[in-house]
Amino acid sequence: MSGGGGVPYRLSFGEADVLRVRFAVSPLWETHSAVRVLARPHQQGYHLPWLRRVAGAARGLDLAPLHLLMPRQGHSPDFLFPPPLGPAGTFEEEIAAVRAADPVVAGADMARALACTPGAARSAAGRAVLADPAAAVARLAALLEAAWEALVEPEWPRLRALLEADVAYHSRRLAEGGLERLLAELHPSFSWDAAATTLSVTSYRGEHVRALGGQGLVLLPSVFIWPEVVSGFDPPWQPTVAYPVRGIGGLWTEARGRTPEVLGRLLGPVRAEVLCALAEPMGTSALAHRLGRAPSTVSAHLSVLREAGLLTSRRYGHQVLYERTPLGIAVSQPDVG
Repeated sequence: MSGGGGVPYRLSFGEADVLRVRFAVSPLWETHSAVRVLARPHQQGYHLPWLRRVAGAARGLDLAPLHLLMPRQGHSPDFLFPPPLGPAGTFEEEIAAVRAADPVVAGADMARALACTPGAARSAAGRAVLADPAAAVARLAALLEAAWEALVEPEWPRLRALLEADVAYHSRRLAEGGLERLLAELHPSFSWDAAATTLSVTSYRGEHVRALGGQGLVLLPSVFIWPEVVSGFDPPWQPTVAYPVRGIGGLWTEARGRTPEVLGRLLGPVRAEVLCALAEPMGTSALAHRLGRAPSTVSAHLSVLREAGLLTSRRYGHQVLYERTPLGIAVSQPDVG
């Protein structure tokens, strides 16, 4: 993943690539990005509640080996976060790909990253990486796994719900308006040249030119990447653009403490709570996590609300996402009278 300063990524589409644009969600990407946030104060604003919750766990991790390979500008090793091959891979599947990295390729990848930070390659840690890339790959994979378990996995239902809601929303927009409109809406830095079939993405990380070559493009919503857009993956990695997820401003906001009283009387307090919590499309487990209730209880109420016409559902990947219908939105509005 390349970087520099203030010029765009340029991704050139062929005829087949236009038909192979897809979305994905990556727990490994979020883990790596969360580790980066801990070292980047300018990215921490929206995540202060999360930072307070994980402060103790973060102190118990030695993140320096990962931070060493995260230059402020320049290349970060592609092998540490291979773009996801499926729409919703598991962390276990993704970290297995990191562990399977070719040490020769990974060594060159890490050397390129170290060269972007003055003195990094000559430091004791840098010399150790260059001297034994295979051991470095194993250490970094173990550290990413520890970071996942301590920093991201406890919040994953909440994060996954937001990411999948973003995918659901933009998938609808793609169906309604086509690729050009979708790209224009994803981020202000995106610019689509229809004549050249080229996507330009302005980023301080620098210039990167790549022909997609029939591989298509993965669009990767990300929580912890805010406010940046990241691309620059070199072959053989899948062309990918990671962009800030929608709705991040309310990510760490707890569910509304008081459900409208009249709605509670109409539907029952728990069912009303479930309806009001679905401000964005969400799956059963994520909603149960947010409300602090058993998934079986939430599932039963979701079924009743759907049968009543207040919710609709659709399958995405491994789970079913629920969202309010226009009637459900109207019913769930607080009483302003």
